[in-house]
Amino acid sequence: MSNVPQRVAQAFRSRQRFSLWTGLLLACVVMLLVADAANTSAQSRLAALPAAVPTPPDDPVTAEKVLLGRLLFWDPILSGGKDVACATCHHPDFGYADGLDLSIGADGIGLGSKRTFVPGHPTRFVKRNSQTLLNVAYNGVTSTTDAKPAAAPMFWDLRVRSLETQALEPLKALEEMRGSAYSEDRALVEAVSRVQAIPEYRRLFVRAYGEGAPVNARTLSRALATFQRTLVAADSRFDRYMRGDASAMTEEEVRGMDRFQSIGCVNCHNGPMFSDFATHVLGVPDNPKLAESDAGVNQTYAFRTPSLRNLGATAPYMHNGVLGTLDDVVRFYRQIGGRGGRGGRNLNSHVSRDQIDPLARRLNMRGGGQGDLVAFLRTLDDPNFDRTIPARVPSGLPVGGKLQP
Repeated sequence: MSNVPQRVAQAFRSRQRFSLWTGLLLACVVMLLVADAANTSAQSRLAALPAAVPTPPDDPVTAEKVLLGRLLFWDPILSGGKDVACATCHHPDFGYADGLDLSIGADGIGLGSKRTFVPGHPTRFVKRNSQTLLNVAYNGVTSTTDAKPAAAPMFWDLRVRSLETQALEPLKALEEMRGSAYSEDRALVEAVSRVQAIPEYRRLFVRAYGEGAPVNARTLSRALATFQRTLVAADSRFDRYMRGDASAMTEEEVRGMDRFQSIGCVNCHNGPMFSDFATHVLGVPDNPKLAESDAGVNQTYAFRTPSLRNLGATAPYMHNGVLGTLDDVVRFYRQIGGRGGRGGRNLNSHVSRDQIDPLARRLNMRGGGQGDLVAFLRTLDDPNFDRTIPARVPSGLPVGGKLQP
């Protein structure tokens, strides 16, 4: 009987150890479940592009509409001076952007970095960087929002909705396509009148929209929008990885994707287009080519989150093209990130530190891994997009405008 207390004590200690180990095991399981849930949540905010391209239900894509839209896109007949086309600033050689910090539209000559103003003509830069039209049909699709073509957000300042509305805006803009040929309120009337006067275009509109279909601003915008919806680049290595091909991305690129999520980039750049399509204040420096500071949405210095797809073909970056490389972009975010830089250096003098979006200020850019991050961003490139350039346009004008110096 003298050993009974000892055996009871040993059993009690054993139970304590068992309870301790059980508690630790349960804690570990809970931590793993929480981490897995967090990772799953983060992963769910990134997605491959959907196979179905968002299209207005009352305006399905047809070959006839695409052909008409492509010709209009490349025809300088829509511009005031008949010298610039939509394709001038959205050229396939530059991922349907133009390779410039600020576009040169009306009164310009040349392509890409060789484009300049015609001597003796006004030097009016378009005040913002030309965004790519690749995948523009998916604008508005986020990790939580489905496609709504009629409400798709457009431009850096979200000033219009839908591809159809967007397609007509450059025709009215002084610096882009209108020039000094006529006033803004006459721009669409003049463009439609010119197109309507060309027999080949009248025949193409009938084929696309039916006998008796008018050549007007509505059908013109629909044709341009339909063509732009075919400019899809949806087979990047990231897309293939997200669809189950584990070999599509390297270990470095996967680390970069994890870092992209962990430091907070995903808070604004999420969903299949890597954009929340909201506006944010970042304090990007003004482009010195502009005589006045560009204050963005409602004079707040807020601009729309751009897509990160096809960055390899669409440099330079930001709303005014002041950052030339992806490394420059990473350094900029290190500067404004709450834990990654001192802040205040080389930012827009009109924007205070407190005005910068909290999501940007909270970016944790401290430490290494910037190379991994850039490597991941390059997996979003898909070079296999439609690069077709028409041999001619119905107006007989130079295809794409004055692209040859």
